[in-house]
Parts: sequence; C-alpha cells; structure tokens
Amino acid sequence: MIHHLVHLGVSPTEKAIRTVAVYMALLVLLHLAGKRQLAQLNSFDLVVLLLLSNVVQNAIIGDDLSLAGGLLGAVILVAANYALVHFAFMSPRFGKAIQGGATTVFDDGHLDEKALRREAITNEEFVAALRRQGLELHDVERVSLEPEGTFNATPKPKASLDDVMRKLTAIEAALQRVK
Repeated sequence: MIHHLVHLGVSPTEKAIRTVAVYMALLVLLHLAGKRQLAQLNSFDLVVLLLLSNVVQNAIIGDDLSLAGGLLGAVILVAANYALVHFAFMSPRFGKAIQGGATTVFDDGHLDEKALRREAITNEEFVAALRRQGLELHDVERVSLEPEGTFNATPKPKASLDDVMRKLTAIEAALQRVK
C-alpha cells in the first residue's frame, strides 16, 4: 500500500513537462476566450471551467495515480504560476503581452457597444456589474474591463463647496445683469 502512495508512475521530468504544458495551454485558451470568462461567470461558464479541470487531469497525471505524483504535480503547478506572475510583475511588457490590456467600455457618457460585444458582455450584465460596485451609469466618467476580468470605474467628480459657491456667484452676477 505504501508503495502505491509514494512510487511515481512517471518520471519527475515527465510530470513537470506535462504540468507546465497543460498550464500554458490553459492560459492561452482562457486568454483567447476573453475577459468575460474571468469576469461575469454565468452557470454555463462555471460548468465549462469545472469540466475543463477534469478534462486536463489525465494530461497532467498521465499513468501516475500516486499521492507523491499528485503532490509533485501540485507543487510544479504552483511554482510555475508563481514564476510566471513574478516574471510578469518584473517585466511590465511581458505582463501586458500575456495578460493583455484594459478595454474601455464606457467613456464620457458613451457606451462602447462594440467593445462589450467583443467581450461577450450584455448591456444588462455591464449595468449589473456597476451596481454591484454601488454605481449607476450616470455616476461614472469611464469604465474599463481589466485583464483580470474586473470592471474599473472612474466616478464623476463630486462638486465641492468651492464649485457650488462659484456657480452661485455666477448666477447672482447674471441676475444682476438682467435687472
């Protein structure tokens, strides 16, 4: 019994190659699928992600059903992710190349329907995402969909007391001219 727990069914090198290859392939697939896969998971997206993990399981483990093989695969996966994230952080150009950039979906009162369609996000999903952040469309100047799948909203600036006083002074001056 102990033998089956610790004896690797495949070589550690093969395990590393399989794990890194599947990790990279999934990164590319998720990148090609778009930011929506990361942003607004609906039930269909969730099912696909769950099935995806099951589909690639055999590609990672191969003929190895041992505990040691599973743990080795997990360590390799976490290490590969750490290395990729660290390298992307240290090299912004590399990070942007693998993650992509933000997509502006709303700017200066105009909704970019084309950008939303490209990301497969409906107007309703977009408005609902803003509401989850406590914002309405008329409250924001600009909204971008970040590479991680989150909406980054820039609220319209609130009028300060100085702004209000300037407006009042301008109104009073206009009233004086009318008299």
